Amino acid sequence: MIDQVNNMLAIGMPGGPELIVILIIAVLIFGRRLPEIARGMGKSLTEFKKGVKEGNDDIKDVINEQEKEIEQEVEKSSTPSDEDILRPS
Repeated sequence: MIDQVNNMLAIGMPGGPELIVILIIAVLIFGRRLPEIARGMGKSLTEFKKGVKEGNDDIKDVINEQEKEIEQEVEKSSTPSDEDILRPS
């Protein structure tokens, strides 16, 4: 149903000729500022990736800390205490 509506309204992804027309219009509108805009978008993307990486690193650090705490708790609970060793059966 949606495909039929899209076909009737000519809604879809632009093809090769449409992209060329859009590119020409962008060059005409932005002209000399286009490289500056692209550079700014590149810097923004770099900062975004850096932030995502830092977030992932923080999550991994927290997970590693939790795993170490769990291992320490397991070691404490698995080692017999002095009372257990000295207590006669």
